[in-house]
Amino acid sequence: MTTVRQRRGGRVTEGAEDQPSEEKNVKSDGDVLSDHTGGKLWNILSITLGGIVAIGVGLLTSFYVATLHENDLWFSNIKEVEREISFRTECGLYYSYYKQMIQAASIQQGLHGLVYDNKTESVRTINILERMNVYQEVFLSILYRILPIQQYLEPVYFYIYTLFGLQAVYVFALYVTSWLLSGTWLSGLLAACWYITNRIDTTRVEFTIPLRENWALPFFAVQIAAITYLLRTHLQPAQERLTLLAVFIATFLFSLTWQFNQFMMLIQALALFILDCFDMLPTAKVTWLYIIQISGLLLVCVLQFFNSMILGSLLISFNASVLIARTIQKNLKKGNLFNRLGKLILHVLLVSSLTLLVNKFIKKSLNLESDEHIFKFLKAKFGFGSTRDFDANLYLCEEAFGLLPLNTFSRLSDTLLFYVYIFSLFPLTVAALIVAFRNLSGSNQVQEKAEYTITLKPDAAYNLIHTVLFGCLALSTMRMKYLWTSHMCVFASFGLCSTEVWRLILKCVHLYTSQRTQMIKYSIPIITLLYISYKFWPGIMDELSELREFYDPDTVELMNWIKSNTPNTAVFAGSMQLLAGVKLCTGRTLTNHPHYEDKHLRERTKQIYQIYAKRSPEDVYRILQSFGTDYVILEDSICYERRHSRGCRLRDLLDTANGHVPKFHVLLDINKKQIILRQSV
Repeated sequence: MTTVRQRRGGRVTEGAEDQPSEEKNVKSDGDVLSDHTGGKLWNILSITLGGIVAIGVGLLTSFYVATLHENDLWFSNIKEVEREISFRTECGLYYSYYKQMIQAASIQQGLHGLVYDNKTESVRTINILERMNVYQEVFLSILYRILPIQQYLEPVYFYIYTLFGLQAVYVFALYVTSWLLSGTWLSGLLAACWYITNRIDTTRVEFTIPLRENWALPFFAVQIAAITYLLRTHLQPAQERLTLLAVFIATFLFSLTWQFNQFMMLIQALALFILDCFDMLPTAKVTWLYIIQISGLLLVCVLQFFNSMILGSLLISFNASVLIARTIQKNLKKGNLFNRLGKLILHVLLVSSLTLLVNKFIKKSLNLESDEHIFKFLKAKFGFGSTRDFDANLYLCEEAFGLLPLNTFSRLSDTLLFYVYIFSLFPLTVAALIVAFRNLSGSNQVQEKAEYTITLKPDAAYNLIHTVLFGCLALSTMRMKYLWTSHMCVFASFGLCSTEVWRLILKCVHLYTSQRTQMIKYSIPIITLLYISYKFWPGIMDELSELREFYDPDTVELMNWIKSNTPNTAVFAGSMQLLAGVKLCTGRTLTNHPHYEDKHLRERTKQIYQIYAKRSPEDVYRILQSFGTDYVILEDSICYERRHSRGCRLRDLLDTANGHVPKFHVLLDINKKQIILRQSV
């Protein structure tokens, strides 16, 4: 394991105006007065100031995470091999393709080496561009080669600075989304501050830089901001077209940079489907969003040489089924309550059945089994029977794929984020249920004339269901919490700065006036910002002043030994995580690696891991020879593993998959730290 050591010191209703504004002159009925020169000038100044603050906060966040990374590893002072080792597990594998493109004699040869790669999986030639989402590494390497920056900036810095720069885009998108929802850029500032002060739960970019989610989530945040703007009412046709283009570009980039894109967008498509069924979003815009999702994913499929896992995704099957069901069923949103409920239930059943049929047909036609391990894992995770499947159990035993720990909520509560989030979630959920029932019952025309009509804007409705669904995902799978916690910052700040939320609350307690609503809308967020600054600013300064140094002499020694004592054509077997580092640091050929979205590779990894199972030496030797193995790296951290719970050690998983009954016993605390190298000849 890589360690660090101390170095020194330390339904659809009228929307808001098309542009976000910091403050509005309002009448007693809450309508915006923007027809006079003073109001227009104030809006322009407010938008300008808000934009400057958004850019500034984004850049500060980028600088903040970059400084943390430097301070934690002393990255500028350590050796190249130590820098590469710091890219842990699959991060090192992804970065190795950037390094490979940089070191290639030409761009054409570099691309050829990726398309016809025979070093990532021994005795097998694979297309890296098809199998993995590494177009970002290809693009960056080409950019580095053609720009005149080689003499000023090392390749590794160009890479990590790009990732840290994307954090500025990420925070900017969160800021704008909150601003669009609330109508005040103060909400965006609060969202950005919450993102920073809850850094442990909102991002891990500073220590897992090349991870796919660090590339993808900024584009996902941009897409959400664009969808939020698209769902505003009274958009001009030109504005709507430009926004749809922005949604498409962001969707495409998100899909291109992360292999789990289809699952995230499936949840997004479910959110759109639910809201459309209850007539809370404009159907035409929802249809465009379905089409954009399919188009973006199919374009990525083409770029990834028609990756079958994309074609067999549930997202494509679901979106196509929704569009087909709409042409079959007419007048879904007409009739009385019971009539519409019946149509709705029939519609859901039709879409669900079509989705399963279409998906099964595609997978059978393509003989697709790349994602079967995910469904086995989900089946076992949610209690639909135990399994002896090695891959499913491997996921089940990983803490990152377990339930969200309860201490996450205590950390989020320290910054008031969780409390404000619940405060915002409850009234908006109640409002959504009331609006949905009113839309189904067809009584909206009558109710809209009432004094205390409860409404919910389309953009707010979308972000509400978005945060609920992604919250459920995060609660069930800890690794996905970063999709929820960042949007939690947006939603909580929107609720605290929302005129609609405060109007609803004050009307419920019979204290509503427009002046009181505006006063609370601004004063409470300012007080919250002051509290956050007072409580967490000293801690941030201390964190920035704490200096550490990368320290992992065993792994450094191992990599240096491999480079000095083994031929360039040597083939290495071992754990997925360590082999990624071997490829990056030494360029040697691997038998297996951490990118797990391929059935053949999963079977190969299980076979390689037999070195830790109850198998005879002859069986292990035969397996290793079948993959052309020259060297095996045995890790004492696996041999003497004690950190996992009962039955979750790697050798226990292998014995279970092999049909052996694991014997559990207490191991002595053997303090061995060197890695064993053994030649398999």
